[in-house]
Amino acid sequence: MATQTTSPGQRFVDRRDAGRRLAALIDRSVSGERVVLALPRGGVPVGFDVARALGAPLDVLVVRKLGVPGHEELAMGAIASGGVRVLNDDVLLLAGVRDEDLAEVTERERHELERREREYRGDRPPVSVTGRHAIVVDDGLATGATMRAAVTALRMRGPASITVAVPVGSQEALRAMREIADDVVCVMAPYWFRAVGEWYDDFGATEDDEVRTLLAQAAPPRQKPQAARVTSSDPLATLIARHAHPWRGETADFAPLAPLVRTARVVLIGESTHGTHEHYAERVRLTKWLIEEHGFTDVAAEADWPDAWRVHRFVRGEEEDADAEAALGDFERFPRWMWRNLVMRDFVSWLRAHDDALRPEDRVGFYGLDLYSLHRSMDAVVRYLDRVDRDAAARARDRYACFDAFGDDPQRYGYATGVRGADTCEAEVVEQLRELQARATTGARVGPFAADDRFFAEQNARLARNAEAYYRSMYRGAISSWNLRDRHMGETLDALLEHLSRRRGREARIVVWAHNSHLGDARATHMGWTGELNLGQLARERYGDRALLIGQTTHHGTVSAASDWGGEVERKRVRPGLEGSYEALLSSALGDGVGRALLVLRGGGELTQALRPQRLERAIGVIYRPESERRSHYFGARLADQFDVVLHLDETRALEPLDRIAGWDEEDAPETYPTGL
Repeated sequence: MATQTTSPGQRFVDRRDAGRRLAALIDRSVSGERVVLALPRGGVPVGFDVARALGAPLDVLVVRKLGVPGHEELAMGAIASGGVRVLNDDVLLLAGVRDEDLAEVTERERHELERREREYRGDRPPVSVTGRHAIVVDDGLATGATMRAAVTALRMRGPASITVAVPVGSQEALRAMREIADDVVCVMAPYWFRAVGEWYDDFGATEDDEVRTLLAQAAPPRQKPQAARVTSSDPLATLIARHAHPWRGETADFAPLAPLVRTARVVLIGESTHGTHEHYAERVRLTKWLIEEHGFTDVAAEADWPDAWRVHRFVRGEEEDADAEAALGDFERFPRWMWRNLVMRDFVSWLRAHDDALRPEDRVGFYGLDLYSLHRSMDAVVRYLDRVDRDAAARARDRYACFDAFGDDPQRYGYATGVRGADTCEAEVVEQLRELQARATTGARVGPFAADDRFFAEQNARLARNAEAYYRSMYRGAISSWNLRDRHMGETLDALLEHLSRRRGREARIVVWAHNSHLGDARATHMGWTGELNLGQLARERYGDRALLIGQTTHHGTVSAASDWGGEVERKRVRPGLEGSYEALLSSALGDGVGRALLVLRGGGELTQALRPQRLERAIGVIYRPESERRSHYFGARLADQFDVVLHLDETRALEPLDRIAGWDEEDAPETYPTGL
């Protein structure tokens, strides 16, 4: 809860006066160790008196922006004290930043960051923040851009909480900080805010010598001892093992889930990687049980809508593909192995056989929730209208021709409109969706398949509208584009439930497949703390307890992933979970003898409470970089608030793609890795 006093008539004598007044507002009752991190230079005199009042160590938190080469004002990421690097993958992709260019900019800024840290700190090591309550201090907030980068980077170092503390700030910047910090403390938040220095009698520049002197005079940094690996004798590991339900591949595995799914309308099943065989196989096993034993009617996945529609038509007997592998043929873009793999091929074959035994109106469908298929979806709209209304098809072609100037790559459209200021196609895609929606309310309804075809076309038009906004937003920041993408998935899920319930004449119930980062409630992770939302959060907000969130974790093994976006799939060795992570904790509790177990976290019992404190959690997408795993793949999370159920599979193996390159069978990643991760 934010603490704030607005008294614009009372100025600060200087930064030391501001620090003393700020310290008086900070809650002293917080249990646990605290550390004060000041943004140099001006934040250090303020932080000195805050640290002295709290009896806490003081350190600097240096932040350096990583600018796109040639467009340095455009941030592709930031680095901060503690070896943390935060990247904006959307900007990297759309700006076409090469790995060597990113490495060059990072190295240059890292040298400058290290130079400043040596200048300020000397030989003293940085203060550890892991498990501590971090208080980030500056002399004021105008736009808050530097503080946002600092908080985002700091989250990756695993603090118990983050408090942003400033003497004065603009109301807009403070509102933004409340979205990403656990607490915000401010002495003054004037309505008319022009500049930080206007609220100080003395706002002279803070020199490096003053920074060094204050850091030397501050309480000596007490290093938190390195946490020992949790063992099975640890009380927390013992508690987890006592509450764990073994997962043996038997029918009895599902018993703990039965009470939770009886009333569920959506069951969302995640994965901690996009390339683990067991994640896919156990998700399929769960899905078959939900369909056969609990009446779930459909499956929706983190896949493109038109590509999944071909699978949908095949499993329902409406497509002439010879087999399941052919039905997966529209999954052509990177990363193909996410859906063109052996587990998916076998599941699609099973679903076809299952549906063949049912009446057409009872058959289970397969749908895509994602929005990357801008051009394919526009083509699908035009093809549908060609069949039903040639004049409407001509209007659609005219509207969608707006994109012709940008070629077939939607990233070029995003770059041109988001950076170069080219005219957008927003009005065209919005108008096309409106026309299709109007047609849906007035057109004739002839049979369930006709309604499905119309719904398919309308969803493609909705996807085109949302994808246009998504690609255009990429250069406004990763949070904006991520939120647009997950809101689209939420809209598509809602539309599916409404359409399928109407068509079936009974309530539709859907199993959702996606990565943990989409399905675990964002509010319990660093995503939510930095302003992002996701499908799991939206499902809980919309459906309450009728949304069941199931996450999957793994500790070590192999994974199918690329080294760079657009690269070939490789079989890589997964490093054991880092010390202090949920993966390491669950492995220590379950790895010896149990190996695979289900944890039911919904209900608020002692297991829920034990897994509520923040720890590191790993996420491997379609790219895996074990050489920089700490920076690239870990984030802070509260597991018990993130998921209702967790399935831990201690050792796992790589998902086998249908389209393998030479050498996939070889384990390219070494047994050991460079330090400094």
